[in-house]
Amino acid sequence: MTTIESPQSESFPELDLPTAPPRATGRNPASHELMALIAEQPFFRGLSPHLIELLADSSMQLRLEFNPGDWLYRQGDPANRFYLILSGRVLIESEIKEHGLTPIRTLGAGDDLGWAWLFPPHFMQFSARALEPTRTLFFYGTRLREACETNHELGYQLMKRVAQVVAQNLHATQLRLMEIV
Repeated sequence: MTTIESPQSESFPELDLPTAPPRATGRNPASHELMALIAEQPFFRGLSPHLIELLADSSMQLRLEFNPGDWLYRQGDPANRFYLILSGRVLIESEIKEHGLTPIRTLGAGDDLGWAWLFPPHFMQFSARALEPTRTLFFYGTRLREACETNHELGYQLMKRVAQVVAQNLHATQLRLMEIV
């Protein structure tokens, strides 16, 4: 398996990563593996093979690995990526005035991460840090957003799924804020 260390910079612009995602053309056996891996993820359950192929076209054909303490992204970073956690645990945190970074919730295998790619102004609303060795699938948020604009079924299906995640994060944030005040 190919791995990439997480970047150490404060911001991870999409240009720091390979510029062209691989195409799921059907001629490359790895693309079939990638589509099968995407299709088995709970977040994408029930999507048609065509939509799975569109997702594969917006992903990297390698899995990213993060060590404990590595930042996947920080609050305020450009929202140009989206992850699915394959294994490990990731802590979602928010910068709260006078309290610093505050834990919001912990995510694990099967959870998605980084929904802000879908909503203007396209900046991360939370920070995400690996708590243990974590493997993820990486999707180019900018390209995925473009695919949603041209294929409204993909956009609708992703919007439904992301809306659930946003609601869960909002609820977790409200509970955490009540503990602080």
